[in-house]
Amino acid sequence: MKYVPKMDFLNLDLAKMKLGAFGTSGLGTAEAEGQRAARAARMSAALGRFQRRQADAFARWAEGRDRPAEPAGTATIDMEAPKSPNGAWTAPDPAAAPNHAAPDGADIASAVMRTVRDSLAKGGIPTGGFAEGFAGGFVQPGKPAAAVPAGARFEDRVFTAAAGSRRYKVYVPSGYTGQALPVILMLHGCTQNPDDFAAGTQMNRLAEEQTFLVAYPEQPQSANMQRCWNWYAAGDQARDGGEPALLAGIAQAVVKEFSADPDRVYAAGLSAGGAAAAILAATYPDLFAAVGVHSGLACGSARDVASAFAAMKGQGGAPGRNRQAVPTIVFHGDGDRTVHPANGDQVVAQAMAVSGLAETVEQGKSPGGVAYTRTVRSDGTGQARLEYWVLHGAGHAWSGGSPDGSFTDPSGPDASRAMVRFFLGHTRAAGAGRA
Repeated sequence: MKYVPKMDFLNLDLAKMKLGAFGTSGLGTAEAEGQRAARAARMSAALGRFQRRQADAFARWAEGRDRPAEPAGTATIDMEAPKSPNGAWTAPDPAAAPNHAAPDGADIASAVMRTVRDSLAKGGIPTGGFAEGFAGGFVQPGKPAAAVPAGARFEDRVFTAAAGSRRYKVYVPSGYTGQALPVILMLHGCTQNPDDFAAGTQMNRLAEEQTFLVAYPEQPQSANMQRCWNWYAAGDQARDGGEPALLAGIAQAVVKEFSADPDRVYAAGLSAGGAAAAILAATYPDLFAAVGVHSGLACGSARDVASAFAAMKGQGGAPGRNRQAVPTIVFHGDGDRTVHPANGDQVVAQAMAVSGLAETVEQGKSPGGVAYTRTVRSDGTGQARLEYWVLHGAGHAWSGGSPDGSFTDPSGPDASRAMVRFFLGHTRAAGAGRA
């Protein structure tokens, strides 16, 4: 597995981190802290300028191409696989890492990130979470998606708006004849891409079987060197800006292009993508009729790099409830060593803006032998408003997924099928307003 560092992680409050790299020995505490803060601000500004240049270079490179090819090599820190299925990924000696060529300044980003990581370690700050990632775990690129059935399409698109531009793929089932179909937005995890995520979740197969549209937004390295959605960045947790605006815009573009049903638009994701889906529920409750969060985190569980470490370990503050309830289905393994299972509880708590729901609890076991507890909370009409699957002993992977994709656990209950069932049981609430 490859861990590729990202520039956005560099929005660090270096003064508070006490990296001790600013040459302030001999100064009074207040004066030293002031100088550390000033130098940290200058470093943050310089890194911000680098990131903007990187994004501009990527945009120029991508212009005029239908789809950019994957880079032949990127500056990486090799990760060693866990010794057991639910173990944690670990980082070996970085000095032994291979030296790959890196496009568009990724080699510089990698060098800077190694410096930051080493500084964290010297300052007594644990770096195990650094290796496992702020975005809910890193995954290996998998095999391409399965062949498209006759009459179906799996096509590339580009969405551009004031917040930026993102490529995405859209699956159009063979049964589409112009009718108003549901739309599911699928948000991949770190290092994944639309083909990989489609292969792992098998959502295209379900779309062909049940006739709905699927859109797969793609996070580029220009936005995040690890291709993670930036769930922990404050600027990507609000409506009408950043990644929420881009993702909502892609969903709306699919509705418009295919005359889809605007009252049956859904979002689901894994890890960083699951956290992004939770953010969409908080920021666009008037667009999404339901969301699915697999191994993710609640909106606002982190606001910067330091709180991201804490949230990943299950030590973050509890975010408040959403102002508008969006029906939510959650999957989380209680053996997840990348995103602590307490985060699943927080996603559930945040989603429940409705009180007085009836609760039922079911114990079961998947055909592959994974035990689970499924909790359903329903309103007075008997409609489920929340469904929470705790997968006992399971780690950080898409439950019931295919080994054709990365970061899947084929032995678990079928999360994709459960999410589709949950989604199609909900339409957008009449008169749903802005968050």
